[in-house]
Amino acid sequence: MFDLIIMLSRYLFIFYIVLFLWQGIVYIAYEQGGFLGNPYTAVSMQRRIVILMHMTAFLILGYNRETHLFDLSTLIFGAVAFIFLLLAVKLLDRFYYEGCPLIWTGMLFLMDLSLIILQRVEPSLAHRQLMWMVIGLAGMLFLPFFFRMIPRFEIFEWAYIIVCYGLLICTRFFGVAKGGSTNWLSFGPEAFKITFQPSEIAKFLFVFYLASVFRKRVEWKQFLTTAILSAGLVLLLVLQKDLGSALIFFMTYMVMLYIATSNEFLFLLGMAAASVAATGAYKLFSHVQVRVAAWRNPWADIDAGGYQIVSSLFAITTWGLFGSGLTKGMPKSIPVVESDMIFAAICEEFGVIFGAGVIGIFIMILYRGVRIALDCSRRYYSILAAGVTTMISFQAFVILGGVIKLIPLTGVTLPFVSYGGSSVLVSLMMIGLLQWVCVYCEQHSQQEQEQMRTMEMQMGGGRNE
Repeated sequence: MFDLIIMLSRYLFIFYIVLFLWQGIVYIAYEQGGFLGNPYTAVSMQRRIVILMHMTAFLILGYNRETHLFDLSTLIFGAVAFIFLLLAVKLLDRFYYEGCPLIWTGMLFLMDLSLIILQRVEPSLAHRQLMWMVIGLAGMLFLPFFFRMIPRFEIFEWAYIIVCYGLLICTRFFGVAKGGSTNWLSFGPEAFKITFQPSEIAKFLFVFYLASVFRKRVEWKQFLTTAILSAGLVLLLVLQKDLGSALIFFMTYMVMLYIATSNEFLFLLGMAAASVAATGAYKLFSHVQVRVAAWRNPWADIDAGGYQIVSSLFAITTWGLFGSGLTKGMPKSIPVVESDMIFAAICEEFGVIFGAGVIGIFIMILYRGVRIALDCSRRYYSILAAGVTTMISFQAFVILGGVIKLIPLTGVTLPFVSYGGSSVLVSLMMIGLLQWVCVYCEQHSQQEQEQMRTMEMQMGGGRNE
C-alpha cells in the first residue's frame, strides 16, 4: 500500500514544482502589464507549495516499511526544518520587506529540496546542512545593519583583492586534498575540526573588488591591473585543481567587464586569451586531461575516470520523466552524491520533469537578479548585483552541465542544494546582498520620485503666483 502512495507522490511533487513556476510567471506577468492573477496571491501560493512539499516528503521519509511505523527522529528533524522555513519567511519579510519575493521563494524551495534529498541520502549531513542554513540566515539578517555602518564600502577595493589572494595562497601551501582538489583548509583538534573552502569566501570578495573597480570609467591601466590580478586568482585555483571555481571566477570577471565597458573587443580578447590558457592547461596538467577524457567518452574508462559521470547518466535516465519515487531509487551508488552529483539523485527519485523545474527555478532567480541590476540607478550597485547574479547562475550552470555531460564535470556545488557549509553560507550571503541592493534601489527610487513631485509642486505654485 505504501509503495502505491510513493508511486502516486511522484505526480504530486511534479504538480508542486510546475505550480510553483506558474505562480512565478503570474507575478512576472503582472509586473510587465499583463494580468494572469494576483501577484501577492502568487507569492503566497509559492510559500504554501514549499510547506506542502516539505510535509509530503518527510512523511514519506519518516515511514519505515519494515516495521510499518514512523521513525521519530526523522519526523522531529522534519518538524525542526518546518519551523526554520516558517521563521525564515517571517524574518526575511521583516528585514527585507522591499526585496524581490520571487528570489526568496526560489531560494527557500531549493533549500528545502536540499534538506529532503540529504535526509534521504545521509541524515547526519541533513542535520549539519540545516545548522549552516540557520547560520547563513542569521548572516543575511545582519547584512543591512553592516552596510548601514559602512555606507561607502566600495573604497576598500584593494582590501578585497588582498584578502582573496591571502585565502588562496594559504590554501595553496596549507590546504588539504579532498575529492582530487587541494582546495580545503582545516583547523582545530580532530574531534572539533572545522573544514571550509576559502575559494567560496573569495568569490564573495571578488565580486566586491570588481564592482569597486568598475564603478569608475575603465581606462587601459585599470583594465590591465584587474586582468592581471584576476588571472592570478584563476591560476591559483587551477594549481589547486579547482577547475570549476577557476571557470566561475573567469566568467564572472568577463561578464562584469563587459557590463562596465560595453566593449566587444575586450570581451573577445579575454575569451581568446582564455582559449589559449585552456589549451595550455590541457597540455600541462594531467588532471585536466582526465576530466576532458571522461567527458568525451566516459565508457572508455568506466571503472575509473568515467565511473562518476556514467553513474550520473544512469541515475537521470533510468526512471524517465517521473522518477522512481522518493526512497525507491539508489542515489547512494552515485559517487559524491551529496555535493557534486546531487542533481542526479534529484532526477532519479523525483523525475526528469522535476529536475527541469529545478533548472527553471535557477532561471527565475537569474531573471530577477538581472532585473535588479537593470533597475538600479547607481552604477556601483548595478554592477554589484550583476556580479552576484552571474556568480550564482554560472556556478549552477557549471555543475548542472557537468552532471548531464554537457560540459566536462568539475567539482563545484549546486547553490543552496548541495551539501557544504561554506557553499551554503556564501550562497545565502550573496542572495542577501542582491536583495539588499534591491531594497536600496527601491528606497532611493521612491525618494527621487518624492523629490520630483515636490519640485513640480513648488514650480506649479510659483507659476500660480
